[in-house]
Amino acid sequence: AQRKIAVQKKVLSENDRLAHRLRARFAEHGVLTLNLVSSPGSGKTSLLEATLRALQPELSLGLVAGDVQTDNDARRLLAAGGTVVHPITTGGACHLDANMVSEAIGDFKLESLDVLFIENVGNLVCPSSWDLGEDIKVAVISCTEGDDKPLKYPAMFRRSSALVINKTDLLGLSDFSVERVKENALSINGELTILELSCRTGEGLEGWFDWLRDEVRRKRSQT
Repeated sequence: AQRKIAVQKKVLSENDRLAHRLRARFAEHGVLTLNLVSSPGSGKTSLLEATLRALQPELSLGLVAGDVQTDNDARRLLAAGGTVVHPITTGGACHLDANMVSEAIGDFKLESLDVLFIENVGNLVCPSSWDLGEDIKVAVISCTEGDDKPLKYPAMFRRSSALVINKTDLLGLSDFSVERVKENALSINGELTILELSCRTGEGLEGWFDWLRDEVRRKRSQT
């Protein structure tokens, strides 16, 4: 058990070193980098599809789409108008790591991007420990899940800076409470920015787009 812990610490340490180099590269080119994390089926890909359709060509968007076995998400993003898209198929691994991201963006012209989205594998446990060099970790939860998710997976919500509550068009079909999930999330991380929206109806998406624009301006001001 001690050797397993030691090996894991070494792997994470090496990942953090590479993530630090990635963060420096993104900063050099003024690229806002977002790591989207969630349970499977929360609507990360739908959110990115809506973002591509609404914000291009106003913003230049790059996307890395992680999945366990397929490149389905990447193909959806290409169909939605993505021009800088790279799939990562982990072959069973429950998270992306900095090395995977580094390889995936090898052909990206970072100087031409405003935003790089990293769509992580659907999992609220493993991805919380792996730094990908991102500026902001965005947790996505849907109204088809339990509103106690933040309490069950506190590490993820503690390390996120923004929370998107998706599929609000389904409110009322279950006992899910927006107020409870917000209360639970803020009890873990009182600094969270919380956005409520529905990719299906479009309600609340403008708030997400405006938040992205603000973050892009903030990132540019740092370069």
